[in-house]
Amino acid sequence: MAPKKSMSHPNLHAPAMAPGGWRWPTPNPPAKPSLARHAARTAEALGTGIDWVRTLIGKGPQRLAPSHLRHRPPNARVPRLHLIALDTSGSMQRGGRLAKAKGYAARLIEQAARAGDHVALLGFGGQGVQLFLPPGPARAAGTARVRPLGGGGGTPLAACLAEANRLLRHAQRRGGAADGADACLWLLTDGRTLEQPTAPAAAGHIVVVDFDDPLRPIGRCAAWAERWRAEHRLPH
Repeated sequence: MAPKKSMSHPNLHAPAMAPGGWRWPTPNPPAKPSLARHAARTAEALGTGIDWVRTLIGKGPQRLAPSHLRHRPPNARVPRLHLIALDTSGSMQRGGRLAKAKGYAARLIEQAARAGDHVALLGFGGQGVQLFLPPGPARAAGTARVRPLGGGGGTPLAACLAEANRLLRHAQRRGGAADGADACLWLLTDGRTLEQPTAPAAAGHIVVVDFDDPLRPIGRCAAWAERWRAEHRLPH
């Protein structure tokens, strides 16, 4: 006959049930100063903070010891800022180029939202340089700002890139970034301008999306990409 299992007494110190059904560990007595110093030194050495939830779950009913400490991953992902510069000049209205570019911009916003990245949208055309989406967390609803955009007028490319550089610098200062490693500039244009601006220094990566006439291309987008050491793409 199998031995009878003993019934354990209910745990009078079980964690309280927090609102929403989550169990939150009951506070433990304050750690000894030596342990606190050890935690601080270990966190500093690893370049991360302590993950107290995993630490307390892992230690269980035991007294907190250095071996129980769990740390957040040192390579936690930082959201990337995608700054989209959309050419809305008169030449972009020919051959449905502006409609294609707006669709491309909308897809970029949707992809940034799925990836948990940030996004900003600049337009440049006959109305000058306009900020349609300020830098911030990407939302799929942001595509609504793209659909009604019209086109016409000239191509103030140099002014747009100067504004893009300013926005990227400002975003980096707010985020504490020392360089543009997490900032990507997407330039959506047909290249129909005689301006020859320099690349924004604050952009860690630049993608020139070429909406030039495929039957009679002038090739400026590819030339800019080569001079800026940027990526050149066709909108296929």
